[in-house]
Amino acid sequence: MDYKESGVDVEEGYRAVSEYKKYAKQTAIPGLLSDLGSFNGMFSVPKGIKNPVMVSGTDGVGTKLDIAFQMKKYDTVGIDCVAMSVNDILCSGVQTLFFLDYVACGKLEAPVAAELVKGVAEGCLQTGCALLGGETAEMPGFYDVGKYDLAGFGVGVGDKNEMITGKNIKEGDTLIGLSSTGVHSNGFSLVRQLVKDFNEPFILNGKETGKTIGEVLLTPTRIYVKPVMQVLKKFRKSVHGMVHVTGGGFYENIPRMYPKAEAGQKQLISVINRGSWDIPPVFGELIKRGADVEKVYNTFNMGIGFVLAVANKDADKIVEMFNKNASQYSKPGIPDMKAYKIGRVAKAAGPVESQKDALLFED
Repeated sequence: MDYKESGVDVEEGYRAVSEYKKYAKQTAIPGLLSDLGSFNGMFSVPKGIKNPVMVSGTDGVGTKLDIAFQMKKYDTVGIDCVAMSVNDILCSGVQTLFFLDYVACGKLEAPVAAELVKGVAEGCLQTGCALLGGETAEMPGFYDVGKYDLAGFGVGVGDKNEMITGKNIKEGDTLIGLSSTGVHSNGFSLVRQLVKDFNEPFILNGKETGKTIGEVLLTPTRIYVKPVMQVLKKFRKSVHGMVHVTGGGFYENIPRMYPKAEAGQKQLISVINRGSWDIPPVFGELIKRGADVEKVYNTFNMGIGFVLAVANKDADKIVEMFNKNASQYSKPGIPDMKAYKIGRVAKAAGPVESQKDALLFED
């Protein structure tokens, strides 16, 4: 018996890597010192940073992959893979410089793996980072045939003196929300219980949209790096905290940017203005199918994928800048990003003992 007879086809792996190199080459940026296929990846530290700090993030796509498998559409979940890490890194005010991916499967099919990595490369292009390397693991008997896992991590470098840590957030700051493209990459264990046939037409206002509900759900996560970094170039001192709204929705993520109150002081909390932004129709569809309306803000992003706490004096200018430049980052078939003033930072009236105490809604 040889390696192929045991279930691992190294020739198929070579074919996959050949395709990977083609996509990775498109992401090359200044600082890249190695080509895909080496035993490691090298990237030079950007010049001009006085006190360099490395910032990293890692994540996967999760059970959203199951929809991709069922619909045999593999080219968008790679964007999700990149987005989940680079948006997290962005919360410190840092742009990701390079990204590495990990693809695992039971039986490698080079065309499928290449489509996954094609999406990763597209995510890197949207971020402005290099696809530095990765790993493809074929594990027969461990993963079901036809199933893949996809994860990755990114690294950025910023100046320690310019990090956005949340320490400067104060009462009265304005909360600015940036629109999501839909469900993004969280809450799909619930989605998959609510939607049984992903090929159903997606109906909006009683009319077919020309898309299936599966296609709508596979809309890739928005990558916020370029528009946010553009705003930070002008307003960094006015941006006091940032949040990537992922698993756990509003309640779990937005409070994470606030420093813990010192003894004798009141904890900072968020007051959200309900109805201050447009909620994508896909969330209404999920509620119609049985998602608990009382818990959706604790599960999904509900149309806001990124939140900034900013000085009130510059809030209108920042919103205007985001919306003015939104078309620069347009992607076919995906609505332009919109910025909204969605609430404010306040001080808690009493002890903050639960998520419900840390985030309040006002009509």
